[in-house]
Amino acid sequence: MNKSIDILEKSMRKTRAKANMLLFIFEFLSLSLAMIFNIENLTNFDFYTYLAILAVTLLTSFLVDRFTKSDNILLLIVNMLFSIGVAIIYRLDPKLGRRQLQFYLVGVILFFTTYFILKIGNKWDKLILFYAGVSIALFIITLVLGTNLYGAKNWIIIGNKFSIQPSEFIKVPLAFFIACFYTNFNQISLKPFGRYFMNFMIYVFIGFLFLQKDLGTALIFFGVLILSQFVYEKDRKLIFINMFFMVIGSVVAYFLFGHVRIRVATWLDPWSDIDVTGYQITQALFATASGGLFGTGIGLGRPDYIPVAESDFIFSAICEEMGVFMGIGVVLLFMILVYRAIKISLTQQNKFYSVLAFCIGVLFALQTFIILGGVLKLIPLTGVTLPFISQGGSSMLAGFILLGCLQYCGEEIKEGGQND
Repeated sequence: MNKSIDILEKSMRKTRAKANMLLFIFEFLSLSLAMIFNIENLTNFDFYTYLAILAVTLLTSFLVDRFTKSDNILLLIVNMLFSIGVAIIYRLDPKLGRRQLQFYLVGVILFFTTYFILKIGNKWDKLILFYAGVSIALFIITLVLGTNLYGAKNWIIIGNKFSIQPSEFIKVPLAFFIACFYTNFNQISLKPFGRYFMNFMIYVFIGFLFLQKDLGTALIFFGVLILSQFVYEKDRKLIFINMFFMVIGSVVAYFLFGHVRIRVATWLDPWSDIDVTGYQITQALFATASGGLFGTGIGLGRPDYIPVAESDFIFSAICEEMGVFMGIGVVLLFMILVYRAIKISLTQQNKFYSVLAFCIGVLFALQTFIILGGVLKLIPLTGVTLPFISQGGSSMLAGFILLGCLQYCGEEIKEGGQND
């Protein structure tokens, strides 16, 4: 029996080693192409950062395999997504590519920091009011200090170089809040209106997002609420009530906010005003179609014709220069990431970490679906980012924090305590 286990472990180590090597080769080729096509704009800093990224990729794969007992594929998937995104960002704007590489390095540090903080503590399922309070505090800070960009007041700009989007980080306490609620549901439900506490608080969060006009994030919060209730809530009426209010909220937002009406009109018929309101989405559709199956090649397309191609419409830029096959590959990588999160949720014995893993998987899934649906004109466009691919520090860092939480959720944790 022991011999069979040893053979299985050796086989798994060899498989992980092959996966790490394939990832390293893929990242090496992606970053090398990005550097080659921007050779005129490169500095010594770019070259040293490039070497640092390759070294960090190998190091993180080793550290995950060495120090964690959970799913080591999660970080491999994210490194792959990052490689695809940063190659396109560097090709569009070397300065933004440089910043994205720096955010990645900080994100990796946050990934391991989050993992070890969760490993040290053991009262994370008792802090439901703390998670709610942190979320509300971040919302209030955003309302007071926020700046309007692209129709929403969800950015805090410090000086002229540094900006932060608190709503991205609020997704972390949101996931913990829902996990706390369902872990302690029996005790909370005994209090007056206790069974509706989660519903009430998330509606408060969504109310703040309405004040900020950040409707993309509001849609994500609504989706997490409804899907978590679909899995864990015994009172099925709440699900239909929340779906009804989500529809009502969408109608109210349409009549309240002019930029929402413009986005819906553009979604329905972008061709009627192709030079103004429909320009962005039509250029994105042209770019996606012009790439064909295998793309024009990095540096040979014109994704710079798409406004905000490095952020909201980076998927169109990927399809143009790397092809629809690469676009399908991106979708499959996200599907694997969400699948691994759901698998962790199903196999985790500890209720709190099981619910937390589910919520993180749903957050990644909803955010990916909403932005890809908008870019492909399946739904009206919203201003959310494509996780780990789009340019943006807040999204990247918040994503790595959630990934660190998911990594720890994969540990074998018994009910009521930490792992042995």
